[in-house]
Amino acid sequence: MTANLYNTEILRLASSIAHHERLADPAGTSERRSAICGSRVTVDLDLGPDGRVAKVGLLVRACALGQASSSLLAEHILGKTPQELADARDTLTAWLAAGQGDAPAWPGLAVFAPALSYTARHPSIRLAFEAAAEAAEQAAERMTTGQNA
Repeated sequence: MTANLYNTEILRLASSIAHHERLADPAGTSERRSAICGSRVTVDLDLGPDGRVAKVGLLVRACALGQASSSLLAEHILGKTPQELADARDTLTAWLAAGQGDAPAWPGLAVFAPALSYTARHPSIRLAFEAAAEAAEQAAERMTTGQNA
């Protein structure tokens, strides 16, 4: 791999993941795995009464890119709505698939620009955002059916 792909900022993010403990009884939880490299990210979350992420817990067993992506997710997930998380997942996926253009609006994602041409690395970068969007959808469903934890 090239030095640009695993740059200092990627390695810094990979070593500083916030919310790195799972929640005891989350309203939503999702685990995503990359079949290519075996990276795995689990996201637990609870929504507050306003429908926004109030608590989050992560279990990250991933490569440096998956860890860095999880770190960026964790830094900015509190207060987000399930729709905002779905939008972040979708715009990240579209940007990686396009292989060019401006990074999505989620803070810090531009750090992955060197990975745009490494399509085998895209699944690892998407893991945390995919898991978070799915967990938020589950939590929102529980809220609407009155089954919130």
